[in-house]
Amino acid sequence: MRKSILSALAATLLLTACGSMRDSVLNPGNWFGRSRAEAVDTGPVNPLIPKSGGMFRRKADAEYSGALVDSISELVVERVADGAVIRAKGIAATQGSHNARLVKDDDASTDTTLVYSLRAQTSPHRELIGPAQGREVVIAKTLTENDLIGIRIIRVVAARNARSTRRR
Repeated sequence: MRKSILSALAATLLLTACGSMRDSVLNPGNWFGRSRAEAVDTGPVNPLIPKSGGMFRRKADAEYSGALVDSISELVVERVADGAVIRAKGIAATQGSHNARLVKDDDASTDTTLVYSLRAQTSPHRELIGPAQGREVVIAKTLTENDLIGIRIIRVVAARNARSTRRR
């Protein structure tokens, strides 16, 4: 009788200790925390001076003509078998945004921070504002484990705000 009571008590204590694993650093689901909103500095910009250039510019980047999405409403980094997936939800200024991309900002990225800008192309004839649900843009980007070596913060920038998530 005493052995069964002691084993039930030990099992109960063991099961209650498992609940603390949820917030532990050892839990791979907690690699990155929740995102939080940040303000964006929209200082003076001269559109005539290119940010990067030269004769070795990739054509894929030069052909993409997406503009910054108005704001970012959600940023989630999910762990997958060989790295992570960045999923960002933004709200465009007008309806009809398409061909959205997360474009890496090499000037703002550092050894510990990855900075992406959420960009989308819009039709020149679309001036409709409409509800936020009709202007939502969702995009995902995969990163390998090699891309994540040393990275502590992932930040996604829009025209009016930015969201970042920090690795625990």
